[in-house]
Amino acid sequence: MDKKYQQHPYSGKEFNEKYYYDQNDLGAIYSSTCTQFKVWAPTANNVKVKLYKDGHTDSFINQYNMSSIENGVWSLAVEQDLNGIYYTYEVTIGDTVNETIDPYAKAAGVNGERGMVIDLEKTNPKDWSTDTRPAFTRDTDAVIYELHVRDLSMDSNSGIEYKGKFLGVAEEGTKSESGQYTGLSHMKELGITHLHLLPVFDYHTVDETKLDTPQFNWGYDPKNFNLPEGSYATDPYHGEVRIKEFKQMVQALHRNGIRVVMDVVYNHTFADKNSNFHKIMPEYYHRVAEGVFSDGSACGNETASERSMVRKFMIDSVTYWAKEYHIDGFRFDLMALHDIETMNEIRKAVDAIDPSILLYGEGWTGSDSVLPKKRQALKAHTYQLNRVGAFSDDMRDAIKGSVFDGEDYGFVSGKKGLEEAIRFGIVAATSHPQVTEIKAWTHNPGQCINYTSVHDNFTLWDKLSMSRKDASKEDRIRMNKLSAAIILTSQGIPLFLAGEELLRSKPVEGQEGMYDHNSYVSSDVVNAIRWENKKTYQDVYKYYQGLIAFRKQHAALRMETEKEIQEHLTFMDTPEQVVAYRLHGPIKQETAKEIYVIFNASEESVTIKLPEGKYGVYVNEEKAGVNCLAEMVGDQVSVERISAMVLIKEEA
Repeated sequence: MDKKYQQHPYSGKEFNEKYYYDQNDLGAIYSSTCTQFKVWAPTANNVKVKLYKDGHTDSFINQYNMSSIENGVWSLAVEQDLNGIYYTYEVTIGDTVNETIDPYAKAAGVNGERGMVIDLEKTNPKDWSTDTRPAFTRDTDAVIYELHVRDLSMDSNSGIEYKGKFLGVAEEGTKSESGQYTGLSHMKELGITHLHLLPVFDYHTVDETKLDTPQFNWGYDPKNFNLPEGSYATDPYHGEVRIKEFKQMVQALHRNGIRVVMDVVYNHTFADKNSNFHKIMPEYYHRVAEGVFSDGSACGNETASERSMVRKFMIDSVTYWAKEYHIDGFRFDLMALHDIETMNEIRKAVDAIDPSILLYGEGWTGSDSVLPKKRQALKAHTYQLNRVGAFSDDMRDAIKGSVFDGEDYGFVSGKKGLEEAIRFGIVAATSHPQVTEIKAWTHNPGQCINYTSVHDNFTLWDKLSMSRKDASKEDRIRMNKLSAAIILTSQGIPLFLAGEELLRSKPVEGQEGMYDHNSYVSSDVVNAIRWENKKTYQDVYKYYQGLIAFRKQHAALRMETEKEIQEHLTFMDTPEQVVAYRLHGPIKQETAKEIYVIFNASEESVTIKLPEGKYGVYVNEEKAGVNCLAEMVGDQVSVERISAMVLIKEEA
């Protein structure tokens, strides 16, 4: 750790113990007769609450002095019914006076400039009290679909009324012009278990007063962590609207058997010195040395999760979303900027609510951090985390090639020598006696998120198009299907980008043959899912759908422990560019005695030796699913070029 940072008074144990506030009542706690305001500002000389009629105009009502109570907290009780009244804190530190929004604000006006006192009960949609999380028992049962709210509905052919909105995600029964299900009904039909939403908390760069002007951002620019993004609401001016519509979205997804994962970005703030954290308690919430912000996020700053009140904020925020909004999982952006202890404390807090809530994140930083590597929640330290997963970039790059080189290719696109890396992904980055060249980074398969594409970098289809320009479209479709087969038959948790099952592409506007690998501010023309592709590439869609159904039916693909994988998964001898393995029982909840999985990435068909017997084929180069596609008898099988095959050995 940088000595300057280490010597900062806020980094010391004494300060963090002296000013740690352990109550769960920071922010504005509403009742019909009184609202209690509390803010943590231990270095302030004076703090006031300022009240406004709305969130954006010169509508000042009154201001009140707060009282310093304990552990650096300032408090005020206003004995009125303040529901729907907007507020800020005016914080005086030395000669500096800052007016800012409450970091714990649960509602806000347009563009998140002023907090709003809110009666949360009144934001609940009908039957919200009976909303329940869809059944889900073990982490490895998850099939995760990563989506940006706007991308689902903005295509003119989506059939969705509330384009770009939370309510658009909630619409059921929508269809494209060709009669194919779109939106929520498409996701249900596909068979996913979890919808992973890119940031849906209030972020900075979309101007909510100009929603008729085309704007786009992924949302990795946090402003207010504890309230929904206003641009996804039908009315961003009235703070209660976005809350109710967000809940309606969650409720609709739950009703259709889909759990909801939030992408959370606690590792940095969009603003540094102008952030509400810094205005209220300068240099505490961020890692700062002699006035210079550490920039491990590559976004200008990084937060200091190891400090007691930052850790508390993260725990309070995650548990608030889980309780108030019934969120079922959290994906942590640049998770290695958080310390291991904080991530384990979050797991502990979430378990007290519902142990089935998923936690996973990016096991890396964006740049160098002053947080010592040994404390970082890195992928390499996943074994120190309690049921907190990490993305497997090992599997990602092995399948399709490095994300940092558009023309690099991987196993499915014909690169040789990657068989061991694919095997490592198949065993979910755990230790296995037949995988000896790569060091395991977890002992729990539920901590390994296997994927080939997400919002970052090229889509899978664009990566294949860039790296294998010489291949025919037919062969690139074969590569796409093979990739899906690898991800959806491997141990661990599979995740894929929304639209990957429709050969999703992000072509650069006006540049033939060029693809957008960083579309965070690109237009809807680039980012929107093109629903006509569902009809055009119906066979690809059906292939993904069939693989998901097959995975759900066979517990052997979803083993829960490293020991089970070691005992029940055996790799077979294969030629170059081929990986094959046998799943053999008895495996808990698995009805099939033996399952054989073969991936042939070569340009030629291959013959694989099997034990003598009768077999049913459930996945081949064309189709996948729970129905037997063909039967064969003998001791060998021919696997087509650039394809997968899955067979179940039938009882003699």
